[in-house]
Amino acid sequence: MTHIPQAQATATAQIRQQLAEIALTAPPALRQLALWLQDNLPLVAFSSVRQLADAAGASPNTVMRLAQALGFGGYGELRESLRLDLRSTADIYAERTRGLRQHPGAALWDLAARADLDNIATLYQPQAVEVLDRCASRLLTARCIHTVGARSCFGIAHHFAYLGGIAFGNFSPPPSLPGMLVDQMATATANDVVVAIAYEHYSSEVVLACDIARDRGVPFIALTDRPSSPIARGAAEALFLPMDGPHIMPSLTAALSALEALLAVMASRSPEAARRVAEHEARVRDFGGYIPSRG
Repeated sequence: MTHIPQAQATATAQIRQQLAEIALTAPPALRQLALWLQDNLPLVAFSSVRQLADAAGASPNTVMRLAQALGFGGYGELRESLRLDLRSTADIYAERTRGLRQHPGAALWDLAARADLDNIATLYQPQAVEVLDRCASRLLTARCIHTVGARSCFGIAHHFAYLGGIAFGNFSPPPSLPGMLVDQMATATANDVVVAIAYEHYSSEVVLACDIARDRGVPFIALTDRPSSPIARGAAEALFLPMDGPHIMPSLTAALSALEALLAVMASRSPEAARRVAEHEARVRDFGGYIPSRG
């Protein structure tokens, strides 16, 4: 059964009402989970089945049964309904942050660790590995690689471009100054590749970069959160990142792991990468950029 709320903006209120009814009439396991969810409902939007079950002290099967009791075809539909409701309020990050108050103290460390491990395990499924493998081949033959990330994604975009620039000769530094993104994208050609990183809320700068690349016939790789992402449209390759967990913003652990693994695979196929890295190390060492260990 597919659940389509009559008014999406009231999905959370409707679910809360249903939870109250289930808490009065359902078998003990469902009743206990429904009571817990009444106080912790925002966590559903940002947790996998296993993560929510661990947090609630329930079994994954009970979580799935409750989603069905609420009228959804499965947990994924329940989670997406709540995510859509949050998006309509335009304060997704604030709601995530408020949800953290439900888990003060040591419990949050365990939840965060489990979320990171689950995200990494989900990332390296065969389908995603195939996407990464194709990306590696495409990047190795590109004339120039442009990496675009803004705000929280700028750090990993910079990390990817920095390491890539050391090992390979076709990485361009990520644009950081106002106006530089458009300038850089305007010079990109069909022989280049753009690597774009964004999740909801989608940074307008990254969306613009993908729009320019699309208009100019430049292939781009999208690392993002879902197929409906504005940077996934028209992408040569799209990697949908698992980003669940009890964090202020969606977790970038899987994104960083994917980019580092991508560089490692590229280096394993390049006859020049090891030489370039060795030359970089020697230059930095000769000019005092490294402090030797005194151990």
